[in-house]
Amino acid sequence: MTAVSLEHENTVPADSGEVTLLIARRVEPGHEAAFEGWAKGILDSAAKFPGHLGYGLFRSSGGDAPWFLVHRFRDAAACRAWQESPERAAWFADCEGHHHTEIARRELTGMETWFAKPGSTRPAPPRWKMAISATLAIYPISLLGGYFLVPRLTALPLVLSSAVIACVFNVLMTYVTMPAVSRLLKGWLRG
Repeated sequence: MTAVSLEHENTVPADSGEVTLLIARRVEPGHEAAFEGWAKGILDSAAKFPGHLGYGLFRSSGGDAPWFLVHRFRDAAACRAWQESPERAAWFADCEGHHHTEIARRELTGMETWFAKPGSTRPAPPRWKMAISATLAIYPISLLGGYFLVPRLTALPLVLSSAVIACVFNVLMTYVTMPAVSRLLKGWLRG
């Protein structure tokens, strides 16, 4: 990671890594099939763009719970090219009758987001320290997940059980273990 020069000490260093775009959409009951067709179409269209690394569609767990669309891009330029494309605009121009609304959007640029202090211009810790921290955070989740969650998912198809595991692990990493590990190792990470 490059050092921040003194003349730019009030700016956050540019991230040159991958970008993950996470979109939550609420779908009105009875319109799930139309939305799913639209979502698969827009995801397939994005996949044809240079720098697109993959995507996912996660169905609602029911009730008011949202659906999630996930895109991964090589970098911010590839993400921006998709976001500003006429192909994307055409999909949004053709979504009448699908009865869905975007309720949240996040653009994630790597593990650095877990280690950034809000409002800070300080660069993220070295990647090797982030890797050690992430390993310490995911180990208890993997251990407990293997013991409690995996045995209860054996009747599900592999694709579905893997999606459930990924979602549970991601939520626990983001909201429980990574914040705890980051606080615990704060001095070492910044040292």
